[in-house]
Amino acid sequence: MHAEDRAKRRAAVVSLGYNLTATAVKLVAAFITGSVSLLSEALHSATDVVASLFAYLGVRVGATPPDPQHPYGHGKVETLAGFGEAVLLIAIVGYLLFEGVRRLIVGSELQQLEWGVAVMGFSTLTSLAVGQYVWRTGKRTHSLALMSNGQHLMIDFWTSLGLLIALGVIHFTGWVFIDALLAIGIALWLFRGAWQLAARAFHELIDHALPAEELARIDQILRSESNLLSYHHLRTRRSGAMRYVEVHIVLPREWSLQQAHEVADALERRIERELAPAEVTIHMDPYDPDRAATREEKNLYRELLR
Repeated sequence: MHAEDRAKRRAAVVSLGYNLTATAVKLVAAFITGSVSLLSEALHSATDVVASLFAYLGVRVGATPPDPQHPYGHGKVETLAGFGEAVLLIAIVGYLLFEGVRRLIVGSELQQLEWGVAVMGFSTLTSLAVGQYVWRTGKRTHSLALMSNGQHLMIDFWTSLGLLIALGVIHFTGWVFIDALLAIGIALWLFRGAWQLAARAFHELIDHALPAEELARIDQILRSESNLLSYHHLRTRRSGAMRYVEVHIVLPREWSLQQAHEVADALERRIERELAPAEVTIHMDPYDPDRAATREEKNLYRELLR
């Protein structure tokens, strides 16, 4: 197993263990205090448990090598896991909005708030540490599942901090309505993150092109090859952490196959190194004066013949 795969699995296991513990503690505290905002935070952590499980399974399956039935590998399993997390979050948001509005109308009574304050203090500190670890691991290994899971944990940190402050205010002022308002606020925040995550995963699932900065880097590498007359039919996509690049390059028609192959191989290796992990496929086209795309291409061809 590669070092990156071990790092991804380790981060996924740490995230899952933390979320199981945090969920159990918050549910107990919500039951003791009767706080709907604390209940919303507990349910948020419960979704993180499922999200962590999705991330672990996505990382494990996504690292499986290509096989005859899946020649491009299994990287999209990670993307699918991220999309599943987003759908789950949106469902939880619906419940929290309903419960928060209901509490505003009907009213509620809170008790033993010191338990809630202690639990949220613990959650604030630990979610920050674990969230940063998981996010950085996901970014370093290009794992969408871990990055989305790290995003969940960082949201957990900010909501825990806000809830900690709110519970303190309720404890000293008796303004119980803050509890329901905070639950609604948490739900709306969760929806924003879930929507962004769903959109990103959706684009990867339908083979969206690589980001503009990566396309610009590919263009720069291709144009830096002095023997290249032009290129066309550039197609890119991403599957999990792996980037796939396909492009046609135009070379002098007088060249031997070996000469053309050496240039194509060098370009493939350079792009793969710059965008790692990446797999690049280059098709070689001989120069055709009747199909030359630009005057620049024609002039360059004349210079190469001198």
